[in-house]
Amino acid sequence: MQTLQREKPFNRPIRFLQFGEGNFLRAFVDWQIDLLNERTGLDAGVVVVRPRGNPSLPLLDVQGGVFTTLIRGLDESGKPVKTYRKIECVEREIDLGEHYAQYLALAANPDLRFVVSNTTEAGIATNDTDRLEDSPPATFPAKLTRFLHERFKHFGGAADKGLVLLPCELIDYNGDALRAAVLHFARLWQLGERFEAWLGGACTFCSTLVDRIVTGYPQAEMAQIDEELGYHDQFLVTAEYFYLFVIQGPQWLAKELKLDGAGLNIRLVDDITPYKQRKVGVLNGGHTVLVPVALLAGLHEVGEAVADPVVGPFLLDVLNEEIIPALPLERAELDSFAADVLRRFRNPYIHHRLESIALNSWSKYAARVLPQLLQYQRSTGKLPQRLLIALAATMVLYRGKLIKLSDDPAWLAWFEAGWGKVDAGQWTLPQLATEWLGNVALWGQDLNGVAGLSDALAGILGTIETQGIAALISQG
Repeated sequence: MQTLQREKPFNRPIRFLQFGEGNFLRAFVDWQIDLLNERTGLDAGVVVVRPRGNPSLPLLDVQGGVFTTLIRGLDESGKPVKTYRKIECVEREIDLGEHYAQYLALAANPDLRFVVSNTTEAGIATNDTDRLEDSPPATFPAKLTRFLHERFKHFGGAADKGLVLLPCELIDYNGDALRAAVLHFARLWQLGERFEAWLGGACTFCSTLVDRIVTGYPQAEMAQIDEELGYHDQFLVTAEYFYLFVIQGPQWLAKELKLDGAGLNIRLVDDITPYKQRKVGVLNGGHTVLVPVALLAGLHEVGEAVADPVVGPFLLDVLNEEIIPALPLERAELDSFAADVLRRFRNPYIHHRLESIALNSWSKYAARVLPQLLQYQRSTGKLPQRLLIALAATMVLYRGKLIKLSDDPAWLAWFEAGWGKVDAGQWTLPQLATEWLGNVALWGQDLNGVAGLSDALAGILGTIETQGIAALISQG
């Protein structure tokens, strides 16, 4: 069978420099750029930079920069969708370990306007050891600073040759973090006040929120996919139907990106915070609440749990009655997002194992669910019973009898000792609840100060112990 190749010579101006060759950017950013080219005439080409050199892996160049996306999931009406698309906006891929000079030469390209990146959560990091003359420096921000300085020098500090930075790393306010990291190296290398002023005035660092599950290369399905496509693509990447790209930036970006009439789920906003709260509260919080309850109910995957006649309604009720009312956003928008989340959870093409999501459950509960629990209690004077059930279910899960636990060693050791004392008759369940709620290192406060919380948690722990989780949540 033939291998996918570019059919026509590449003829688009290079407007995007992309740090990261991984599945996510290709099925998220490149997919959207390709659609913008088709629908709006954006006419943007992309050069992909492989930040960490690895000559043993082939570059996208072996296919002329072309690759295929397979988008699968449930659409807005709940119907299964499966769509292939050839992505043709990428001109080439540069391995910095081999072609650093080619990378720096791109700084002189007058058409270049945007930089996107996804270098993992640890990618936006600084040190005091990277040097300007390194080929290349170790960290992504140092590599970027060198590139921006080359551009600054080539164009004589021209204001219209600044770049728009769109980092997609999964950290809070990634644009602010990237700006600070670039300034760190500009000052470490003593690149001058004029360059720093150009960074602040000509360049625009935008914080973003990105949301799409990208499942990567479907090795087990490739024989069937090859037959359906009529060619083999070693860079094919699969992703869910849902996606969201929120950019906190100036409104003139809408014109530059040609967003009007594109029909894409790209939001250009003044403040990204409400979208972060919505995602953390509904999507991430929904996962965090679902996982321990579903595992204790004997379930194994997210889709299976949502379809379960007992656990599924529990999740729906906790979203509608306890999480969404506690979020400071418009109810209609939250309800719409929750409907999207539930469709994503039901996606028949993604087999998301509950055990894999259980990683670091306690830090997730503290960050994603506790704020809603406390806000619900403050606004209603009552405790949210379903969020408490999820809290108790996580404590029971950490008894360590059901799955292999992976978390902060301190929390694992605490529960091993705590449940050991319960089993030995040294602690009662109310003592276990009180001690855990008093863990200030985790919660940031002593939760025993929340009226009735300790007693309610102990009662739920007892019910789970005697009746099981299914009987408890069936009580409504």
